[in-house]
Amino acid sequence: MIYYFNPNIYPREEYEIRKNESKRHADSLGIRWIDEDYDHEVWRQEVCGLEHEPERGKRCEQCFYIRLLQTAKKAQELGIAYFATTLASSRWKNLEQINAAGKAAAQAVSSPYSVVSFWDQNWRKDGLQERRNELLKAYNFYNQQYCGCEFSQRS
Repeated sequence: MIYYFNPNIYPREEYEIRKNESKRHADSLGIRWIDEDYDHEVWRQEVCGLEHEPERGKRCEQCFYIRLLQTAKKAQELGIAYFATTLASSRWKNLEQINAAGKAAAQAVSSPYSVVSFWDQNWRKDGLQERRNELLKAYNFYNQQYCGCEFSQRS
């Protein structure tokens, strides 16, 4: 299953390109695809005060947590025990920040009756980065040149 939740992406046109690529891929593989609403203004409020942070700084940590918390909630709602993120394969991201946000999100939603875990696989080693690049070419994926938010465009 693919859960698409990326309120950080700016502008809206870029969001739509990335969303459509995700949906196209899910459809080609017969994978269930869930689209969460795009609300960039709510995301902006969540990172307010962090606009001038450098890429891979506190703004990114907050952004990862916002998005992974929502993903953990969706996993819990659907009875899914594990969730992961494609963020962990991106060269634009700090893997330690992603893993910390994912684990914190899983802990925030888990209870003694419903445990949700973050799968913190390092998708950049043991040939996985090379495999990612092969898949980008094989599926003719759109490959963006910046993280996604307007603040990462100036980094």
